[in-house]
Amino acid sequence: MRPIGLMLAVAACGLTAPLAGVFQEGNRMHTETTFDVMVNAPLAETAVLFSPEGERAWAGKHWDPQFLYPLPARDQQGAVFTINHGPVKAVWVVAQRNLEARHFQYVYVISDLMVATIDVHFQVIDPATTKATVTYARTAITPEGDEHVKAMTKGDQTAGKEWQAAIDTYLAPRKLDK
Repeated sequence: MRPIGLMLAVAACGLTAPLAGVFQEGNRMHTETTFDVMVNAPLAETAVLFSPEGERAWAGKHWDPQFLYPLPARDQQGAVFTINHGPVKAVWVVAQRNLEARHFQYVYVISDLMVATIDVHFQVIDPATTKATVTYARTAITPEGDEHVKAMTKGDQTAGKEWQAAIDTYLAPRKLDK
């Protein structure tokens, strides 16, 4: 069974663990990883947490988007910003921001290494709970990028648990206020 077939078969069983596929088509590495984050908040509040500015609240000091457009910075479709990933800089674009469709998509490029898309799909579980399904697709654009994609994909394997913990910690004081 091809990796994508295995991913679909596992997904059909309702499992929420990170799913990953590694594909080597042609000369470059391509990976796909999907994980779920359950957010104890309504859809509108959850969506903010998965936007460039909103993510600052829970993602830690390494998440520091520097907006090129629009200025002043705001989360909108077409926004362009940069993020430092260690010694390299990524240029990000908010490709899709459609709350009605419950879908956000980001595209980013690290020059001479890789291009990535991040798709976030939201599912309302109940009025106070929203599931965010996050899929990273990374493609190397150089031989050096192959190793970069492998390393970042390894991190993606634990990202769901890390994001879940960070968002839960961020939202915890809200529960105390109720």
